[in-house]
Amino acid sequence: MSILTTIAISIVILLHILFLILEMFLWNTPFGRKTFGLKEDYAKQSAPLAASQGLYNGFLAAGLLWGLVSTGGFDALIFFLSCIIIAGIYGAITAKRSILFLQALPAAIAMALLLLNI
Repeated sequence: MSILTTIAISIVILLHILFLILEMFLWNTPFGRKTFGLKEDYAKQSAPLAASQGLYNGFLAAGLLWGLVSTGGFDALIFFLSCIIIAGIYGAITAKRSILFLQALPAAIAMALLLLNI
């Protein structure tokens, strides 16, 4: 795997760690509410759901990291990048269009680089 592909996958990992932190720990803070455009009462009510979502983002990051460091991790990388792309498309359709660009696009770029062996 090339350095460019490794960097692209690493960026996706870092993004999902950031999503984990925002959703699990910062959701109900002024920064988190501003980031997601939430009112205080809604942020409090939805915090458990956001924390669960953040945990899933952490699992995606862990899966990608596992794929990067394990021998024969190609299949794991394809699986986890596919999950991220699908989740990003679904999120863009059902929640907020920007999810397509923040989540699905970086994963799609990483997947293309991986498949092209660039």
